[in-house]
Amino acid sequence: MPPNSPKHGFCRDCFEPIIPARPRCKSCGSPRLLKHSELSTLNIAHIDCDAFYAAVEKRDNPDLIDKPLIIGGGKRGVVSTACYVARIHGVRSAMPMFKALDACPNAVVLPPDMKKYSKVGKQVREMMLELTPMVQPLSIDEAFLDLSGTERLHGMFPAQTLAKLAAKIESEIGITVSVGLSYCKFLAKIASDLNKPRGFSIIGEEEALKMLAEMPVTKIWGVGKAFASTLSKDGITMIGQLQKMEQDELLRRYGTMGSRLYHLSRGNDDRTVRPNSGAKSISSETTFFDDKSDYDELAKVLRSLSEKVADRLKKSNTSGHTVVLKLKTSEFKSRTRNRRLADPTMLADKIFRTGLELLKPETDGTNFRLLGIGVSDLGAPDQADPDDLIDIDATRRAHVEGAVDKVRSKFGNTIVQTGYTFKSRPKPKAKSEKSEGEN
Repeated sequence: MPPNSPKHGFCRDCFEPIIPARPRCKSCGSPRLLKHSELSTLNIAHIDCDAFYAAVEKRDNPDLIDKPLIIGGGKRGVVSTACYVARIHGVRSAMPMFKALDACPNAVVLPPDMKKYSKVGKQVREMMLELTPMVQPLSIDEAFLDLSGTERLHGMFPAQTLAKLAAKIESEIGITVSVGLSYCKFLAKIASDLNKPRGFSIIGEEEALKMLAEMPVTKIWGVGKAFASTLSKDGITMIGQLQKMEQDELLRRYGTMGSRLYHLSRGNDDRTVRPNSGAKSISSETTFFDDKSDYDELAKVLRSLSEKVADRLKKSNTSGHTVVLKLKTSEFKSRTRNRRLADPTMLADKIFRTGLELLKPETDGTNFRLLGIGVSDLGAPDQADPDDLIDIDATRRAHVEGAVDKVRSKFGNTIVQTGYTFKSRPKPKAKSEKSEGEN
């Protein structure tokens, strides 16, 4: 046992050992006690920042502390993050802004500041990496950690190391996180969501089956609304029902997804924490102030978004093999179209031209409120964009784009513009558009 590790549990505020029978810490009086029979054996964690965007804004502006705060676009946008005060009124992430303001008319609404959030997210990530190299980011504000074998290094069990990390993030960065600790990734992620904000929940092997049995099937990774509806039609709404079914039956009904249902419903997850998994896609999207249906108008926006995606690819030294077009109609119905390229790319020209081909069939008079473009199947840049021996113009455009990139790196992105993105004068304020949602 590490020298500083308590036998029964510890206080999350002063980290002193606790007496099991007492509801509060004998040293500081805090009720935030962490105790569990498997405390010393669990080492897979999921850390999730609490209402991240809103928390950063409240940190930077104390006047917002007690107010309901929504981070998102104007009336035509969606909620990116809602603080916990706003959530009490029923505001949720991805909710259309007009519905959010109906639920909470007194909310303060701020546009997202992704540059600032990215900076804070990197600070949190660096603190995680000080504890273990086994950190797998899932997004800007959450990650898995594997603290196996760190007891001797830190002189304490992973549970204590994580509690001290949470306290350090709160005191030094000024935001809070919730921690989930378990023996596998699936349960660690479930645990981190059990007691937000400032939570620390543990799911051990002894109670896993019972806890899962009482949860809805939507808690299983990969079970979204559509598949949950399929399960519901078959009379399956709770994980406990899946625990009573044989693997062969689940495979027969649901194919490869049946295997996932069988294993995860029983708390079996052999996925490891993979430090270098990184992002699965890079994209950029815009929600319009007014609906757009005209192909030429949409093409102009598509070009600008393609350049943003290409810029991120080049800066991260990454290429993508599949171009993905995203549309959302005025009735909030999503359309996703994708095309796998012959070779991976990091060029705005290729992303844009592929996006145009995907966009053309969709411009049938439908009004769109959102347009996005991105790439998936990310990989190294060494195989990206070889010279096209058939389309000589494509090779020429690639060389021109490289030259433009060099000029922009010196003088800024607006110094050289294409015919699609050139603006002779600033847009009127009322016609401004919101950029959001980079994965």
